[in-house]
Amino acid sequence: MKQVERSFKGKESSIFVKKPVPMKRSVIIFLFLISMATAYGQNVGLSFSYFIPRNGYFSTPISPFSIRGIGVDLNRFIALETGASLYRMSGLNIVDLPFESKSALTGPNFTLFVPGEIVFQFKGRGFEFDVKAGGFFFYAFDQHLNYGNLDRELRKQQNWDVVNSQFAFENKPGFGYSAGIEFSVDVTKQWGISIETNYLTGQSKIPLTGSYSGGYIGGTNSTVQAEYKDAKVDFTGLEFSIGIFFKTGKR
Repeated sequence: MKQVERSFKGKESSIFVKKPVPMKRSVIIFLFLISMATAYGQNVGLSFSYFIPRNGYFSTPISPFSIRGIGVDLNRFIALETGASLYRMSGLNIVDLPFESKSALTGPNFTLFVPGEIVFQFKGRGFEFDVKAGGFFFYAFDQHLNYGNLDRELRKQQNWDVVNSQFAFENKPGFGYSAGIEFSVDVTKQWGISIETNYLTGQSKIPLTGSYSGGYIGGTNSTVQAEYKDAKVDFTGLEFSIGIFFKTGKR
């Protein structure tokens, strides 16, 4: 999916040019299938999940928040799990640019996050402690560039007074690795509560092509053509979840 955004001096405005995106329909179908598959999970969780990215802005949870813990026990101590979370990302950073930013360069967007994990289970009487590790897929749609922060970084790189940029970008899916822990307590024989923390590190390619104009106040201005084909969205940070799980058992 190719997108084009334009910003103008002294005014926060954007113009988007998009091609039809079948990914949105696929996301809806996927979430529906995930919800239907919960009947086959042994422990299915509905949780409030938050993501705190490195050099970015906190996510905002949206309904249906997060469906996690769909899987199967291989034995008493090992299980395989998956699920899905839909995040409203306020902003993520971009890495592998000629300059380094400590602020978010993308966002806001909606991000679909799908993990696949092996879980080591330590079960006690009425509680369980899990250690998890695996990989994940993520895809951001309705993606934006944060031109305020991007122009600020370009201005510092060139040592100019003002900068106005215009970039087209190609949004692509990303992959990464995760590790975490979960502590759960049974409230009744049918349901319980859980607290989970995961460390995530992943990237998705977002090649940028465009230009930026600027210079010195009262002096000369110039335009620079720019292409950052190695640019990647940095999906690194901590995920926190507080939720309810239901013991559905095997079918």
